Amino acid sequence: MIRARRSRIVATIGPASSSLDMIVTLATAGADVFRLNFSHGAHETHAAVYAAIREAEKIVGRPLGILADLQGPKLRVGKFANGPVILQAGQAFRFDSDPSPGDETRVHLPHPEILTAMRPGATLLLDDGKLRMTVTEAGPGYANTTVVNGGKLSERKGVAVPDVVIPMSPLTAKDREDLAFALRLGVDWVALSFVQAPEDMAELRRIVEGRAAVLAKIEKPQALKVLGPILDLCDGVMVARGDLGVEMAPEEVPVAQKVILRAARERGIPVIVATQMLESMISSPTPTRAEASDVANAVYEGADAVMLSAESAAGEYPEESVSMMNRIIERVERDPRWPELMQAEQIHDDVDADVLVVAAAGAAKAGSTKCLVAFTTTGATARRLSRERPLQPVLALSPDINAVRRMALVWGVESRVSAQPDSLEVVTTDASSKALELGLVAPGERLLVVAGTPFGAPGAANLLRLAHAPGPGRRR
Repeated sequence: MIRARRSRIVATIGPASSSLDMIVTLATAGADVFRLNFSHGAHETHAAVYAAIREAEKIVGRPLGILADLQGPKLRVGKFANGPVILQAGQAFRFDSDPSPGDETRVHLPHPEILTAMRPGATLLLDDGKLRMTVTEAGPGYANTTVVNGGKLSERKGVAVPDVVIPMSPLTAKDREDLAFALRLGVDWVALSFVQAPEDMAELRRIVEGRAAVLAKIEKPQALKVLGPILDLCDGVMVARGDLGVEMAPEEVPVAQKVILRAARERGIPVIVATQMLESMISSPTPTRAEASDVANAVYEGADAVMLSAESAAGEYPEESVSMMNRIIERVERDPRWPELMQAEQIHDDVDADVLVVAAAGAAKAGSTKCLVAFTTTGATARRLSRERPLQPVLALSPDINAVRRMALVWGVESRVSAQPDSLEVVTTDASSKALELGLVAPGERLLVVAGTPFGAPGAANLLRLAHAPGPGRRR
């Protein structure tokens, strides 16, 4: 199954989509990567879904990526003695370390890290930002606040602190257990929630030890202040607009999305745009026009992937959601203005540029070149080609099935397992034969092959070769 599009689709698996039949249906409809949300579900459930995805991979005949999304710390208030309380704008309200049930004047905050970090003037957001408070005084074990935006506050509602770096690891004890389990399963990507600093990603990388690619979810304003150093430690990044939208003003989120996209594209790492993309399709067979435009805009910006959350995990129309996202992407990529608009987001510099890869992408602009083929051990050469956003398909061939599956998230790349070549003749023969077999070229058409020597040794590409697909009267 070769997709007629470059941007990829990530579909979250949940109760509505966990069967083998539905996973095959979603992959056939266009899903490239499946997300396991470790905020929900037991390990046994995730193991069964993992096995079903690997079986579906055999059925659809192309690699499917699996992304394990760790829950991260969930910061919540404690309990109330007599049920929910109503807070009025202007009133005083206290958060403290006293575990006794709260009332209209105070509540337990079972997160000493927040109380330690509090300072006068800081903002607290509760219940997805519905309630807003400003800290007036803070000390050991307490923070006094004034209610700015009031309303009903129930026990165990979430707390966000948008303008303070909280001195805690985003990897909770639960996350560490989930991560160890996900790595034993063999997931391809691991996403870390609530990243605040480069040290968070460095900690994840130390634990993972190369057993999966690592991805940062950018959902806190603090992360934007050190975005570059965070991305330098990532294999990919997600614009997690849900929590980001809680802690930032709504008008700031589209700007943040563009900043993250450009920074990721500059580094050549995959970027996913996520949250509420086709939200209305949880209960409707069609999206709103605004949602369709939202997906389209991410594609115009050159995002590697767009993601479905509840739409595919728990909604009434998981297949229709994937199919609709696929149709939107295909329509955008047929727009004659799409290449120009997408390339306007490209950073034209030489940061980590591989000169030969850039030359290959430039040479491919010749109308007679139909396909680029990258022989790659780790996937790095294919990712560097993808960074240049060539309009021809990129066929990535690797002997490593793990590298092949990770590349399912990368813009414009069709990845397949192939034996490691041992000579220039084999490089040319294997590249042209595989491209022809997959329908990426027709007999006699031209392709460009990028590889590195010595063969099988990870490193920069140093070989660019012109080839032609086998056909009547045409030598390879």
